Amino acid sequence: MTEAHSHTRLRVIRAGIDTYQQPVVYMHRDCAVCRSEGFAALTRVQMHVGSRQVIATLNVVTGDHLALDEVALSEAAWLAVTPDDGAFATFQHPEPAASAGALRAKVFGARLDDADCLALMRDTAANRLSDIELAAFVTACAGERLDPGETLSLTRAMVAIGQTLDWGGDPVLDKHCVGGLPGNRTTPIVVAIVAALGHRIPKTSSRAITSPAGTADTMEVMTPVALDLAAMRRVVEREGGCLVWGGKVRLSPADDVLIRVERPLDFDSDGQLVASVLSKKVAAGSSHVLIDMPVGPTAKVRSEAAAQSLSDRLMMTGTAMGLRLSVLRTDGLQPVGVGIGPALEARDVLSVLRGEAEAPLDLRERALAVAAALLERAPGTPPGQGLALATHTLESGRALAKFYAICEAQGGFTEPGVAEQRADVPALQSGWVQAIDNRRLAKLAKLAGAPTSANAGVTFRWRIGDPIVAGAPLFQVHAQSVGELKYALDYAAAHPDIVTISEAR
Repeated sequence: MTEAHSHTRLRVIRAGIDTYQQPVVYMHRDCAVCRSEGFAALTRVQMHVGSRQVIATLNVVTGDHLALDEVALSEAAWLAVTPDDGAFATFQHPEPAASAGALRAKVFGARLDDADCLALMRDTAANRLSDIELAAFVTACAGERLDPGETLSLTRAMVAIGQTLDWGGDPVLDKHCVGGLPGNRTTPIVVAIVAALGHRIPKTSSRAITSPAGTADTMEVMTPVALDLAAMRRVVEREGGCLVWGGKVRLSPADDVLIRVERPLDFDSDGQLVASVLSKKVAAGSSHVLIDMPVGPTAKVRSEAAAQSLSDRLMMTGTAMGLRLSVLRTDGLQPVGVGIGPALEARDVLSVLRGEAEAPLDLRERALAVAAALLERAPGTPPGQGLALATHTLESGRALAKFYAICEAQGGFTEPGVAEQRADVPALQSGWVQAIDNRRLAKLAKLAGAPTSANAGVTFRWRIGDPIVAGAPLFQVHAQSVGELKYALDYAAAHPDIVTISEAR
């Protein structure tokens, strides 16, 4: 400890506050550090603890529950520096982010080049940009404000600052769904089928951004997904495939930070979506990639024109990054499966893999179609035989056996849980189901607690064209607490048009 830093020295304690991935520190407003450094609420501070350092956001405490010589660390800050008992921290103002000029220029409509994107992603991954600055960047890139050239630059930058995997010369298969369709949890089924057929498919997935569940959320109710890179490699070398959370393996660490910012904003742009998806595919060592793109008026991709625009951007960027990429457009008019929420979707996945009579047929057929399309793009599959291969692998039980084997390799298999609170919402009239609002149905599941409460969500069995009788259960809400259940039921009552029922067929 140098004399110059002695006035910035505070004793480190653990706040026990979850700020997700954002490092936050808490100081008393009257402590010597705040006074001498001029720190105020939301100031960005550089903290040193021994040989470790992190840039964090300051929250100022005015009460007497934090001593003047203490600094309390959020969980993200604590894990970043892992202090020993009795450790002290020193503080200073961080150097301005090198990318601040590029960020400001983008906000005012300038184009980003390769160097700008690389600087922005380096500062993003190193936590040198605040969440407020990152929110400005995400917003400045929304809509059509990130052109195809910038999308490619951003993708390259995301790959450059992370780790990349090399699996040797064999083809490496992968798939991704752009999302927006509740219950569309085909990935675990596709990975099990493809890996059972001897192909390599190291699948990294995100947690939910704007949906009630991401693939990582769904898988986590059945097996550990927060594997590091070494553990992921062991699973793939042993079983041919994996289903892990991409945030832990840090193949595209800047993107994981941007996802954290996009979640409360509840949107992402085409350019950032393409950069996010393809940077992780390149970093994972994938060679053959299939993009599942549901298209529908209440899906993420709402029209054929929007689908064509996004497909063109994906193909251009994927080709430039050396990927053999294809896009499969699928029906986005209505949900897939029965469950919406991590555990409920996991039950659907297991039901299909186990060949149960009540397994949702639409999820089974969609998973087989995606698996078939991916297999037919892989070397060695006879033309036109993808669906037959996928179907036989599923019906023979080989896919289920492979799924269990992958789960065991990742740390063991657990049956999905059940929510403590459940309530039916009845149909208000008789008739035929005419339309389903995917976005509002997803919001209903989120208000019930998904994905934070893994067992929460909605079960919904109706499809467009189905006859329904007034008073019959329209959907069932699942929640862990009475309060969350009431939130969801109030929303359902206020939005009877989540499902449109017509008297005429």
